[in-house]
Amino acid sequence: MRHVISLLLENESGALSRVSGLFSARGYNIESLTVAPTEDASMSRMTIVTSGSDDVIEQITKQLNKLIEVVKVVDLSEAAHIERELMLIKVRAVAKDREELKRMADIFRGRVVDVTESSYVIELTGTQDKLDSFINALDPALILETVRSGVTGIGRGDRILKV
Repeated sequence: MRHVISLLLENESGALSRVSGLFSARGYNIESLTVAPTEDASMSRMTIVTSGSDDVIEQITKQLNKLIEVVKVVDLSEAAHIERELMLIKVRAVAKDREELKRMADIFRGRVVDVTESSYVIELTGTQDKLDSFINALDPALILETVRSGVTGIGRGDRILKV
């Protein structure tokens, strides 16, 4: 089962390496990893997407909590949460394709953020499924380059991850 694990950790050198090292040392796979400072410059928030049984996720959580830099760990998948991913996709946009690509971006609530004579860069945000659907709706021959940020998530309602 897919899990979205969010953690607060001290913003210091080597912290990311120790977290990713914990996963690789135990043979766990990281499907997606995002990390950035929070409103408190001394803390970073990391979002990890991984797969495993409930026992494996419990083990991962326990191991993460043992790391000195880790302040708090939450499995967002256990309750209602919101997850989003950002994608920039460069597509070949010439002649008749230009209008169709603009229309596709509008349908998926994306926006064209760069235009040249031969290409568009389209920005989309949403769930992984939405971004995958956009890619699948395009002619593969038009796709020049794709960059995705990885999943980030937050609990809904009163559920917060804070010290």
